[in-house]
Amino acid sequence: MAETASDAGGADCRPRPPVSFELFPPRTDAAALALGRTIDRLAEARPAFISVTFGAGGSSRNRSLTVLRYMLEHTDVEPMAHLTCVGSSHAEANRLVREFLDAGVTSFLALRGDPPVGADPDAGIKDLGSAAELVQLIHRVQEEREPFAQVGIPGLPGVTQIRERPRPERVAVAAFPTGHPRSRSIAQDIDALLAKEIAGANLAITQLFWRADDYLGFVERARAAGVTIPILPGIMPVTTPARLARLTELTGVEPPAQLVIDLEIEPDADAQAELGISFAAQLAADVLAGGAPGLHLYTFNRHEAVLDVVERIGLGIDDRLANERNTTKR
Repeated sequence: MAETASDAGGADCRPRPPVSFELFPPRTDAAALALGRTIDRLAEARPAFISVTFGAGGSSRNRSLTVLRYMLEHTDVEPMAHLTCVGSSHAEANRLVREFLDAGVTSFLALRGDPPVGADPDAGIKDLGSAAELVQLIHRVQEEREPFAQVGIPGLPGVTQIRERPRPERVAVAAFPTGHPRSRSIAQDIDALLAKEIAGANLAITQLFWRADDYLGFVERARAAGVTIPILPGIMPVTTPARLARLTELTGVEPPAQLVIDLEIEPDADAQAELGISFAAQLAADVLAGGAPGLHLYTFNRHEAVLDVVERIGLGIDDRLANERNTTKR
């Protein structure tokens, strides 16, 4: 089994790999209340950021912005807003980026986005044809909001220089270790990732994969091709057969047959959850041991399974925070 940060006996001085999470906007008021509690619990794990998905064409814009604002106002967590090319014209995307920036959101995940099920692959694409173009737009909007200004040079009275303009905290993009559904080859996927980096992306987050070698092999090929930005592995603890089947349908990535069988033949819901959490924890430990710079966990808007994974690989909240949480409950 892969060694974790808490293994090898005694204290480990290695820095804690960053953890991040993904949420989707709630569809009902009741779900919104539950999501607030989930965010509070996820925040205790000290994530580097929490991203919030965004429906194509702005279908969930207001709900996404509400979740992002909740994080800004009630936690110390950095919120990350998803943006998609599908359904957005250049002007619409420009307005949306400004709206997020005005609200205080400075990190983005730029995606081409998926068309409606059964639609033409280019359905909904208007002015923005790729995630790389969306990355460029995000940077351009930020620069327009922060015009050049002159600042003094310390020790040189009367001498000024152009002040460096702030850039978004993170502009992340997607990576596809098992290949994008519309890609001809892994080489094409890596070329696309390199184009996104050249456009200004400073982080990549992978779509789901089920085998550590898929991620590690992809990173190795990406580095050989010149990609230098961190590539975070995206992992989801799958705790029911139905969810695993749905993910397979959505992503087209076939899970290990043994995981499918184990979930199907296990009748107890708690035992199914344990199977999924154990599998995700082992996968997370394996990619970290292989050099992954951190973990990005897909939550399905529930905190229990992902926090269990984080605890099992030794990246959970520290004793001080745990004691504070227990004291609050008393």
